[in-house]
Amino acid sequence: MAEHLIGIISDTHGLLRPQAVKALGGVELIIHAGDLGGPEVLARLTAIAPVQAVRGNVDKGDWARPLPRNRVVAVGQVQLYVLHNLYELDLNPGAAGLAAVIYGHSHQPTLERQDGVLYLNPGSAGPRRFSLPVSLALLQVTGDSLKIEFIELKI
Repeated sequence: MAEHLIGIISDTHGLLRPQAVKALGGVELIIHAGDLGGPEVLARLTAIAPVQAVRGNVDKGDWARPLPRNRVVAVGQVQLYVLHNLYELDLNPGAAGLAAVIYGHSHQPTLERQDGVLYLNPGSAGPRRFSLPVSLALLQVTGDSLKIEFIELKI
């Protein structure tokens, strides 16, 4: 059974830390859940692995217009729904056959399961906000199994 290692990052706000680049080394795909903060973050992530990103509330201007507000990303046997703000979720993920909802915005690393669907916020990998950790996540997909590892970036 094929294994896929996916990097999950959000809320970089224009700051892609060297620690994040190192943590994402070896992933086959990067999912950015919005608030990239500028095209240079997207370019630097693309140098690591292919990127599937969505537009967050701070992503403005010509560079951000092509980014969708949400997207479905297929990884192996599973479908992942990506959006920036969980409060803008406008579908029933379980009924849609989605394995996970990946989001950002709150800067709070979160992992919960509701009605068989995994909800994952990797936290913020950009500027520190309040006393929240600076983090991202690694998602290992094996068949229809999802395993999450949070990576706290030491700054």
